[in-house]
Amino acid sequence: MVVWTIANQKGGVGKTTTTVTLGALLAERGQRVLLVDIDPHASMTYYFGIDAEELEVSVYDIFMRGKDITREEILQSLCPSGVDNLDILPSSMALATLDRSLGNKNGMGLILRKGLSKLSKDYDYILLDCPPVMGVLMVNALAASDRVLIPVQTEFLAIKGLERMIATMGLMRQSQQKDYSFTIIPTMYDKRTKASLEAYKELKAKYQDKVWSAVVPVDTKFRDASLAQTPPPVFAPRSRGVFAYNTLLSYLLQLPAESGHV
Repeated sequence: MVVWTIANQKGGVGKTTTTVTLGALLAERGQRVLLVDIDPHASMTYYFGIDAEELEVSVYDIFMRGKDITREEILQSLCPSGVDNLDILPSSMALATLDRSLGNKNGMGLILRKGLSKLSKDYDYILLDCPPVMGVLMVNALAASDRVLIPVQTEFLAIKGLERMIATMGLMRQSQQKDYSFTIIPTMYDKRTKASLEAYKELKAKYQDKVWSAVVPVDTKFRDASLAQTPPPVFAPRSRGVFAYNTLLSYLLQLPAESGHV
């Protein structure tokens, strides 16, 4: 089982779109996929028409129960996505309290990794949709990951968010003694604007082979798919945005094999 963490310390860069689209494309290729929403705002949960406020169980229970939660209990908390091979572990707004309740406890950074390990025979890929802030949730997501995918909107402020994200991984590398494989994904690219062109040029110059060589373009079909509560590959399979993510997925799958340690 391989875990991809989709993260950036800036909101609005395409994290949820990236998670949902790559997850659906993996499922189309016959992989068993679980999407995990660990953002208290629950954007991905609501994307699939699931009301986070009405759920009795969610990913929050993994953090609260820790090692005591069973595989069966986690499986019972999953929600269907409407797509074959694709399940959702929904979020809860209660996740916002974790920094206060777990922040000073030993081993708090490995709770998610240990919980997901109980699903190693159930899924081929787990994709984690992260909040855009550093805290217990981000620490857990990075500790659980085999590869970090960092969507970066091709504009100046998003590149600043990327710099914070790279710095965060550097700090965690020191504390956890773990090196992070990561891929930077240029998103919302508009070739008509100077801002996109300059931002992409800066990304390539600064991060070189860590940047995926193509881009995800601006595509209104992403917004339409979200409104329809349907993953883009199902809603608009021939759209240019889905084509870009399909190209990205092929690229990611040909990278050196991840450890699959969870």
